[in-house]
Amino acid sequence: MAGRMLSRGLARGVALGSLLLLSACVRLVPEGTPPRTALPATPEAPVVESASFAGVTPGPGIGALGISALDAGNALSSFRESCPQLTKRTDASGLTSSADWQPACEAALRWPVGRATEFFQGYFETARVGDGSAFATGYFEPEIMGCRTRRPGCETPVYAMPPELVRAWPADMPESERTGRPPLGRYDASGNFVQYYERAEIEQGALAGRGLEIAYAADPVELFFLQIQGSGRLRTPEGEVIRIGYAGQNGREYVGIGSVMRERGLLGDGPGQYAGSMQGIMQYLRENPVEGADLMRLNKSWIFFRELTGDGPLGALGVPVRRESSVAADPKFVPLGAPVWLDLDRNEADGLWIAQDTGGAIKGANRFDTFWGAGEDARTIAGGMSGRGNALILLPKGTVARLNRAR
Repeated sequence: MAGRMLSRGLARGVALGSLLLLSACVRLVPEGTPPRTALPATPEAPVVESASFAGVTPGPGIGALGISALDAGNALSSFRESCPQLTKRTDASGLTSSADWQPACEAALRWPVGRATEFFQGYFETARVGDGSAFATGYFEPEIMGCRTRRPGCETPVYAMPPELVRAWPADMPESERTGRPPLGRYDASGNFVQYYERAEIEQGALAGRGLEIAYAADPVELFFLQIQGSGRLRTPEGEVIRIGYAGQNGREYVGIGSVMRERGLLGDGPGQYAGSMQGIMQYLRENPVEGADLMRLNKSWIFFRELTGDGPLGALGVPVRRESSVAADPKFVPLGAPVWLDLDRNEADGLWIAQDTGGAIKGANRFDTFWGAGEDARTIAGGMSGRGNALILLPKGTVARLNRAR
């Protein structure tokens, strides 16, 4: 393994005990952000609404952080990719304006990667949001076996977004209850707006034969987990890689099957129980295919995909997320595109990241989800990531003083 994992000393090992991927409702994109790894128990949501309400104080000098050349170089590359969005977005955190980022973004275009540490020292200052106490989990881009066309061993369809899946108000819903966005659903043969097909109905062929199949997965259990992640890759027997990303969701309830399994006594350390990890849950589903299929169908949510081009999955910022460089954050507390410094009790996640993504469970000050790329090592690290420590945001120089003058 290379990069941050090697430089941060993976010798501490990776915990696999978390009930990941399966215990919480996750992300939606493009009408939000895509689902992915459900997360370990998260601290209670803060009552403050944004970083400006939480309070921002100056942090240590960037030179005191000890940013490695490798870390800084990777972060600079990701920061460059963020700049086209960063310089035109409205900052939901209230900390910056798009114009604040213009000098750093203009400099980043021509700055040599070999001097990236100097770039961050020259254009940024550190800021602590609230008390800076951080909690970080991990996510990854899963790769599973699949085929372009249906064949023996590849029979589980990966569906594109069906055109009849729309948002609308049911005709019998009173006007007084029509708040927020209309629900997702479909119009039936009688013209009534009804809920869309749930997982069991889709698995039983509700969408079959309509040409919505992008590809076929070899393993329905692997596809179930990929749907939770929200994007991933299918590798064909011929060696082709099909990258797929979130296109939509059927509007039905998400149920974390890990929580259900624990309630039923299936997970734990006792005789006959399975490990409370992704690997343990998958083992149960495979060893008990009938019960496993019923369990997965408790999660009525179904994710639709689109085929992606390019070299990486897209985050909420609209740019590729990069292995060991991109992090998801709550945009009300971190400007999307901003550098973030993490100092955690999981040293493989220590260092400089760029906030390029969001998540349904990633809420509040100093709550992060680190991206680890694709492959088995990424799956292992993301699956066991649960780090606590301290976080700093890197903001354009002069931002903290301006914010404090305005208070």
